[in-house]
Amino acid sequence: MNLKISPSVGVARLGNSQKQFCLSPDTIGGLPFEADQFGNKLGPVKNFKDDESQVRRQGQVFKIVDENGNEITIDSPNIESMEWTVHLANKKAAWYQFSELKGNLLFGPENSYENQDVDLRNPSVKDEARQALIVDPGPRTVSGAKQSISFDKNNVPNGYPAQFPSDYVFEKNGTLRLRTPDDPKGVKYGTEILTLGDLKTDDDGRLIVLGGYGHAGGDEPLTSYGGSNTWHDDISDGPVYCTITFKDNTEPITLNAWVIVGSPDFAPEIVNISNLSDTMFDVGVRCFNLVPEMCKDGQFDKSYKVNYQRDILPIVKRFAAYQWVANVQSMMTFSANVFDLSDPSDDNKANRQNYFAYFRRPNDKSDTSSNQPQSELFKKDGDNMFPMMPLNSGSNSVSNVNIVKFLALNDTQYFMLEQWANGDFENNTDYQPFTISKEDQASVGNCVGLPMCPGIEVTWSLQNPNIYETSYIIADQKGLGGYNKTGLTPSRDETEGGGCQPGDLTKRMACPWQADFFQCTVQPVNFTNPDFNKANVTTIDTVRTTTNKTWTNPDEKSLHEIVQSKTEENTRIYENSHKEPLPPTYYSYWWPPQSPWDVLNGETTLEGQMHSHLPSGQQVNYARGINSFVQMVEHWSAMAFIRNVNSQDKGFPYFTETERTHELFSFKELGIGQVTGNDADNETTVPIFYIDEDLKSIGEKSEKARKLVAFLERRTFKKIKISSEGLGLPRSGTRMRR
Repeated sequence: MNLKISPSVGVARLGNSQKQFCLSPDTIGGLPFEADQFGNKLGPVKNFKDDESQVRRQGQVFKIVDENGNEITIDSPNIESMEWTVHLANKKAAWYQFSELKGNLLFGPENSYENQDVDLRNPSVKDEARQALIVDPGPRTVSGAKQSISFDKNNVPNGYPAQFPSDYVFEKNGTLRLRTPDDPKGVKYGTEILTLGDLKTDDDGRLIVLGGYGHAGGDEPLTSYGGSNTWHDDISDGPVYCTITFKDNTEPITLNAWVIVGSPDFAPEIVNISNLSDTMFDVGVRCFNLVPEMCKDGQFDKSYKVNYQRDILPIVKRFAAYQWVANVQSMMTFSANVFDLSDPSDDNKANRQNYFAYFRRPNDKSDTSSNQPQSELFKKDGDNMFPMMPLNSGSNSVSNVNIVKFLALNDTQYFMLEQWANGDFENNTDYQPFTISKEDQASVGNCVGLPMCPGIEVTWSLQNPNIYETSYIIADQKGLGGYNKTGLTPSRDETEGGGCQPGDLTKRMACPWQADFFQCTVQPVNFTNPDFNKANVTTIDTVRTTTNKTWTNPDEKSLHEIVQSKTEENTRIYENSHKEPLPPTYYSYWWPPQSPWDVLNGETTLEGQMHSHLPSGQQVNYARGINSFVQMVEHWSAMAFIRNVNSQDKGFPYFTETERTHELFSFKELGIGQVTGNDADNETTVPIFYIDEDLKSIGEKSEKARKLVAFLERRTFKKIKISSEGLGLPRSGTRMRR
């Protein structure tokens, strides 16, 4: 009997509720599930937050299935026991700063971190001492029914060299030393990392992995959106093992899988155009002969027939769903029934090929030239133009190395769409599914697959076949490096081969994790110069008007200069130099299903509208009221969950904000005249949402607000400082949040 852990890669999610948790969806675009205290699955989730307005952690269920998909539990015949072991870790503080696509070896060995001179995080900590930068509680084991254990300092396995940031103090020169009883407890800013989560087993001995509480903290003021020195957070990942003992004296077996602990998915029913399952499927198809009749040894077979229902329609539906979390009107055209997309006839071929012609081809990573398909924005025909699909930022619309300006489908998605356009498809609802189980696809299918800059849950390392044992199976380094005795290695690059250690899949992500959520939402992308995303900008301002802006490349050669007015005599001049997207630019989004931007207010009650200050149905900025990165670190749980409130009718979805913590925010209307100095302009106002620092005034708003304030008052959180030099501009090049 062939057994496996399902899913092969599971995804749990952070939450700061100390009271309740829920369970991860088991379908792509599905809702999480309610659970009892032991993790037994109940119905679809009712609320994403508890009564104190704190986000519930989302646990990933792992189970054992046979080759036919039938589940095996601790009560199955011939099963003596199931022992689960999980090893979570966070390696972010010991890894390199994220630098878009630098370090991605799919671009060749010359693109390694060392060759690209990418800085380490915490560079003052040297050599073997860097192991102490890893949050590594060691492995934890549970077996039987209704059991639990935590990943904290109180239960480290005997002999394992666990590492917790709380054991160390950063000296003024940036080096580490062991903490003494005389040192102040905790971190100076934010919240100390004391655990990476919990393991539980339900009534049937299934495993539930729960991650951390969304904490982040450090000893130095924040200096960067991507990775400030001394800072840690409680994102994690690692291997999952199950040792099964049989009653008939058959030799015990040990199975393995992997778990990723990501940030919350605030729009779980909306699926990314290229999700992480699509990424893994693409790697499996091209590199592991997952579907040999489609692609063998890296060569696609042009005679392969795709299935419209299985391979094409899901992409079309995802275009339509983006309207609820982003304003991409042109993409809506590609989900409209302007012709019958399911018709394979030759009479319909011209329509299909015209449709396909609007999709940009994926870049060839082996081609080092910058003038590649993903630098193209518009499909042009004379004076006619239309943005090509999909209309999102690519995986590097930020820096000038390894430029990937706009999103393309991955290679396998693009091939299947091309086959459809050529008529090599069938429209059969009773189709043969691929060999990857729905459960294996579902867990990762609710994560970002593209773009990856670095991404949300994981990054471009998941596109590299070297980290896989085979399709959808992460290669595990256990037994190769002996880390169960020595602890984890801070410096090894698993994309070179040799298997993954705990923490390897998430170490390239922003630290603290809230950086991507706040700063990577929209992106103005240059669409005329394939060699540049950003340029050095010198802005000379008078008191009232901009005199000129000059864009130069790194060699100080002028790219643009715009003179907007003449400087008046005796007028003060302000000069500012920084990096900015090279104009002309196009307004693009990063990953709106994970980090929404344009959403509908869903409050339909008097009380709800009094607290939201908005009528129901008004489209608003999702993160309104969170006006700084520091506020996002502290109050990320106040954000709304975007939910289909007409889910019973699959033909007419209606997604609105739900459970936004309106009570945290204050509201004012600002007269335009207060900016222009012209009182006549005050007949027009703009809405301003902000957080009132006075907790007492917040608590007076309602009973719900009182409970929120009670939570805020008893938690351990220390106000965060920003470096005196500031954080600089976000990667989008602008602080303007429209």
